[in-house]
Amino acid sequence: MIYENLGTIALLALLWGLRTGQFDDQNKFINAAQFDGEDELRDAAMMEKRKKEAKKKKEGYRPPD
Repeated sequence: MIYENLGTIALLALLWGLRTGQFDDQNKFINAAQFDGEDELRDAAMMEKRKKEAKKKKEGYRPPD
C-alpha cells in the first residue's frame, strides 16, 4: 500500500516537473562550449590519448603461465 502511494507521488512529481519546464536547460550545452578554454580542451584531449594508450597496453598484457 505504501509503495503504491510513493509511486503515485513520484509519478505526479515527474509529470509536474515536465509540465512546468523544470528539466529544460536550453543554455547548458552553449555555456559549456562557450566557457571551455584552450587549456581545458587540451587537457581533455591529453586524457583521451592516455586512456587509449593504457587500453592498448592492457590488451597486450598476458599474465605468466
